[in-house]
Amino acid sequence: MKAALLKAIRAKKARVGIIGLGYVGLPMVRLFASKGYRVTGFDIDRAKVDSLNRGRSYILTVPSAEVKKLVKRKRFGATADFAAIRGVDAVVICVPTPLTHEGKPDVSFIRVTGESIAPHLRPGQLVILESTTYPGTTREVLVPALEKSGLKIGTDVFVAYSPEREDPGNPKFRQGNIPKVVGGLTPDARDLAAALYGSVVVRVVPVSSCEVAEAAKLLENIYRCVNIAMVNELKMLFDRMGIDVFEVIRAASSKPFGFQAFYPGPGWGGHCIPVDPFYLAWKAREYQFQTRFVELAGEVNRQMPYYVVGRLEEGLKHVGRPLAGAKVLVLGVAYKRDIDDPRESPAFPLMELLLEKGAEIAYHDPFIPKLPKMRGFKPIELQSKPLTPELIAAQDAVVIVTDHSKVDYKKVVKHAKLVIDSRNVTEGLAGREGKVIRS
Repeated sequence: MKAALLKAIRAKKARVGIIGLGYVGLPMVRLFASKGYRVTGFDIDRAKVDSLNRGRSYILTVPSAEVKKLVKRKRFGATADFAAIRGVDAVVICVPTPLTHEGKPDVSFIRVTGESIAPHLRPGQLVILESTTYPGTTREVLVPALEKSGLKIGTDVFVAYSPEREDPGNPKFRQGNIPKVVGGLTPDARDLAAALYGSVVVRVVPVSSCEVAEAAKLLENIYRCVNIAMVNELKMLFDRMGIDVFEVIRAASSKPFGFQAFYPGPGWGGHCIPVDPFYLAWKAREYQFQTRFVELAGEVNRQMPYYVVGRLEEGLKHVGRPLAGAKVLVLGVAYKRDIDDPRESPAFPLMELLLEKGAEIAYHDPFIPKLPKMRGFKPIELQSKPLTPELIAAQDAVVIVTDHSKVDYKKVVKHAKLVIDSRNVTEGLAGREGKVIRS
């Protein structure tokens, strides 16, 4: 069975199924389809399925024109019917892995997906999990769900893990030129997954097990989490000392070795960095080990929205205005620049804090026209307002959360009464003393 599937992959005759057509899955569809594979996308959201089959994308980084072209050429079709799993040769699972309200890993989407596809599996298929998770998830969660098929995992069905590596909005790196780490439940599974990804990406990095691949993903993101936490903490300290942290970073960056610049902000965002430290911390407790350093980094980053709101309160206090009843415009609700992805954005805890303190809020984001419902937050019924001089001038303060390049920050500084800049985008712009607080 391995030989037949390997032959189909090498000839690009294998049909690929992508489960979960979100910010990871849909770019993965584009990658495989653009390299000559026929791809079936699976999602339980019928609205997404219908939209994609009409050639309409709902993700900025995958334009509708590209989806339409793939559908027209019969390279891609979407469905909510998991019975179609039987018709594909390789299944790539890209489902969410959030935290519960108690801060524990929620791998229910992986388990449910495995159970949903199990009745439709057939011998000779490859199943790959891409969702970010703790070491052991593939073996301990996905495999038992797949075993309900009655097939022998490792012999009839091959299972592997390959962590997603997607950086939305990055023009330099897209999935095709990012190396892919691959670990298999068995050597055969690793070889098949490596062959599949090797046909569409620049380089494959095979590792000895699924657990190594799962741990590598956590290391990548915890590395960033810890360094962001460190610079956020230094930011708060240097503010008290009257030192510009951004000038400090520029100075330190002149060292040609042993230093990589990380920048402070209003908090962390995206699916991976705010989640991964707590995934590892939870798993570590099974081994009677406490990841104090990692957990501390997570807590520091989670506190940053509180710090920004505190700086806003200080700024308003200087002009005799309490935060309660103040009009506050939030600039940017996406978790990073120039994308339409709001997952785990610091804008949401920040806005929730502002509302709790009695502020009247509005927001502008050129990529997110309406606030979506976010897991863990009360719904906020707001639409993005046009960033006019009149809107800016009518606010008691403007808080810059996301540094979108489409925003005219010079206009913001000119017309605003007070600007809280958490991204350092107003540096060098004219403004009266004390009008701009870089938090």
